Amino acid sequence: MPETVAETSDVEVLVDPASHTKVKGSRRPTLLMYSPPGLKEPSVPEDEPVKYGELIVLGYNGSLPGGERGRRKSRFSLFKRPKANGVKPSTVHVTATPQAVKAVSSKDQHSISYTLSRNHTVVVEYTHNPDTDMFQVGRSTESPIDYVVMDTVPGSSVGEDVQVAQSTISRFACRIVCERGLPYTARIFAAGFDTSKNIFLGEKAAKWKNPDGQMDGLTTNGILVMHPRGGFTEESWPGVWREISVCGNVYTLRETRSAQQRGKLVEAESNVLQDGSLIDLCGATLLWRTAEGLLHTPTTRHLEALRQEINAARPQCPVGLNTLAFPSLRPRTGLGPGVEEKQPWAYLRCGHVHGHHEWGYRGPRAGVEGGVAGVSSGICSPPRECPMCRTVGPYVPLWLGCEAGFYLDAGAPTHGFTPCGHVSSEKTARYWAQIPLPHGTHAFHTACPFCATQLTGENGFVRLIFQGPID
Repeated sequence: MPETVAETSDVEVLVDPASHTKVKGSRRPTLLMYSPPGLKEPSVPEDEPVKYGELIVLGYNGSLPGGERGRRKSRFSLFKRPKANGVKPSTVHVTATPQAVKAVSSKDQHSISYTLSRNHTVVVEYTHNPDTDMFQVGRSTESPIDYVVMDTVPGSSVGEDVQVAQSTISRFACRIVCERGLPYTARIFAAGFDTSKNIFLGEKAAKWKNPDGQMDGLTTNGILVMHPRGGFTEESWPGVWREISVCGNVYTLRETRSAQQRGKLVEAESNVLQDGSLIDLCGATLLWRTAEGLLHTPTTRHLEALRQEINAARPQCPVGLNTLAFPSLRPRTGLGPGVEEKQPWAYLRCGHVHGHHEWGYRGPRAGVEGGVAGVSSGICSPPRECPMCRTVGPYVPLWLGCEAGFYLDAGAPTHGFTPCGHVSSEKTARYWAQIPLPHGTHAFHTACPFCATQLTGENGFVRLIFQGPID
């Protein structure tokens, strides 16, 4: 959908990060900005494909560390298909009748098989639904999967493409079904159809018969969903994590991800995805952004404009008095070569921003060569004493958050996540610092959306204190 052009002032107004005062500068060209709420969007050309929304993997700052490859990438756009491929339940077969065997073995017939015992299987046939489009997500690279998602390794966005020894993401994890007509409602269901167009729930899988007589079940590690309260806006706050069943019903969480006993049915909630809904696959977490929500989100071009403005304010190292500058938003493929000479560094306990230096160590320097390697995560950074306030804590380089879809507003990049050093607007930092993300089989913790590193410190973020130029 075309972006709305928002006129900016002919005379550039810069904001000094240290004093928040406005400074007039030279003329600059008109910038393409995000679309403000309430501003009428231009009509979409008839040949423009309808966009349902986007799925963005948490933990990657704009791209995968090894590069985007086919169906495996950091974000996936869902467009209206030329021809509907949705399905809906129809005939139910019990035990090993000829009809059930034919349904399971036929590659032209979608079906879900619930194995209750060796001699008792319920097979639900699915027929074509001309009103919906279906998109499947999972670890498998086979053709039924539209979006291939692998396990997210915290901090891997700053290094090589890391593979886990044993993935906990299902090969056919879930399916998202979008209505082809307005308002293009998107619903999520656990499990996806395999190459034979079947979903099999074995004897050990949690399954049951509902009061209305229909079968339902859960996948091994489950598909969890959290809908933010108040939408994905500046006023949003976290919702409650729920589990989604194969038929799209909502349940409270099991004691552990793979427990046999299901949670309680939550009748007041649904599987309809909202702007900002989080989907956890037990190994990776996806953010759902609606097409409408993305219209009110800062674009990469807008983030680049903010980077240029803060650099134009000429922040300085308060000790070395050298000018600092955030590097470009281009994706990094490695930490060492990515750290630039003028890049800002910050003490994460107090927020004072400096240039890179080698003084103030207050602990062992093991694992750090030249004060660069291993510091982006903050976890391996040895304690350093801030020369401005004498506070001792991690000292890391700062990186602007490049993935625009994670931002709640278009505010200036004034806050940094701890301990990784990714920088975003204040409201964006505050929002993600209060979101408990699933970790392992039964734990939750907050994490930076740009690298998935677990947040530390009192708030999980710090307000950055820049020193303006002395001239």
